[in-house]
Amino acid sequence: MTTKIINVIVLLIGALFLPLTAQQPITLERSLEVAVKNSPQIRRYQLNLERSQHALNARTASLKTQFSLNLTPLRFDQTRRFNDLFSTWYSTRSTSSSGSFTISQPLQWTDGTLELINALSWQDSYSGFQDITDKSYRNYLYVSYRQPIFTYNRTKLDLNVLELDLENSALNYAIQRLYLEYLVTQNFYSVYQKKSSMSVSIDEYQNRQQSYNIIKNKVEAGLAAKEELYQAELDLTSSKSKVQNAETDLDNALDGFKKLIGLSIFEDITVTADITHTPVEIEIEKALDTALKYRMELRQREIDIENARYDLLRASATNEFRGDVNLSYGIIGTDPDLKNVFDNAEKSQAVSIQFQIPFIDWGYRKSTIEAYKVSVQSRELSFEDQKNEILIEVRQAYRNLKNLVNQIEIAEQNVRNAQLTYDINLERYENGDITSMDLNLFQNQLSQAKMSKINALINYKLELLNMKVLSLYDFERNQRVVTDMLEASAISNKK
Repeated sequence: MTTKIINVIVLLIGALFLPLTAQQPITLERSLEVAVKNSPQIRRYQLNLERSQHALNARTASLKTQFSLNLTPLRFDQTRRFNDLFSTWYSTRSTSSSGSFTISQPLQWTDGTLELINALSWQDSYSGFQDITDKSYRNYLYVSYRQPIFTYNRTKLDLNVLELDLENSALNYAIQRLYLEYLVTQNFYSVYQKKSSMSVSIDEYQNRQQSYNIIKNKVEAGLAAKEELYQAELDLTSSKSKVQNAETDLDNALDGFKKLIGLSIFEDITVTADITHTPVEIEIEKALDTALKYRMELRQREIDIENARYDLLRASATNEFRGDVNLSYGIIGTDPDLKNVFDNAEKSQAVSIQFQIPFIDWGYRKSTIEAYKVSVQSRELSFEDQKNEILIEVRQAYRNLKNLVNQIEIAEQNVRNAQLTYDINLERYENGDITSMDLNLFQNQLSQAKMSKINALINYKLELLNMKVLSLYDFERNQRVVTDMLEASAISNKK
């Protein structure tokens, strides 16, 4: 009879906590997919990655052959001028049309510019000084080359800076993805922990109900004092309150989790996870080597150093001694008839070398260079500090994982012992050898042992993820993490 009553009570408790509508189970993998899709932070970093890619594409496109056409369909000019030699005023009138077609090719490796230009014009001009009218075509076809000398290659520097900016944006995106994975996983297991806590509370409530029925039957049979029944009722009420508190904590945690991953807070979900303990072999040397080789923060520090060196290069060009060489060669033809414009063409040649020679700048250039040298040294120190910090973090995570493996084994043994102890003392309680307060102590020990095991399993999962983030190596799947993420982001960005 007692067993039937207990079964009925268990069914009633289960019905009490069952939702009115079916809950949608959600796994950790599904949570990560939803979070990546809905995260505004991820979207911002993705947009920044796209911006960097477009900026590099634009600069690369500017280095390809450029074609341009400039047209002046009509120009009219009428004015009076003064001739100093004859001390007389005269009138001029001019009507013209012109156009030029230019093919320009920037040269990345020399920072020079090679151009082919054809300028065609027609003019109808009148000068009142000698009453002369001229109508003719003029065509100027020439090649020109401009080459800076005694200075750094600005084109290559611009490209390098944009390439570093793109790489840095990709690294930021990948880092944010890893951070989001850790944050979602942490919150996911926090919700799962509260769900497990509620399950343990329900188990405890069922055990309290069982012990309450036992003492109630004893009191009714006159085999136990009423105060034992009162204590059992108090324990049962306290256990029921614990179940309700656990349910409230779970609902609050679910709302926060749904907000984090971008689900509607009105969606009815429940988290499902397999936290079965399967020890993962961690090779500390491999973890350290992979971290130092692939940690994105280190590459970002290297990018900072390279950018600082580029700033130093620009600073060294302050008030610099530099020059420009300009060469041009072509032919010029003029004729009233367009088809004969090159019949009496003449060569056109030009060579010029210009120098910019600074003199006294009162130490401005020297001080500017020294300031950027200090910046380079500072970023190199940051790089070394980052390396040491990474080594410490990986070593700590390795020690924590080893310790958690031991803690899980201890927790599993504690659960077995606490369950056996509770079963033995429940039988003693039925026989009247111990009081309900004594049984309450063993029940608390069992509940604490169960939660300790769950916490140890979850902490191991989180620390394993932490090792993955720190070393950029997934020891569960035995593969690297970052390279795939960076390649995937680069491919999606190109699309």
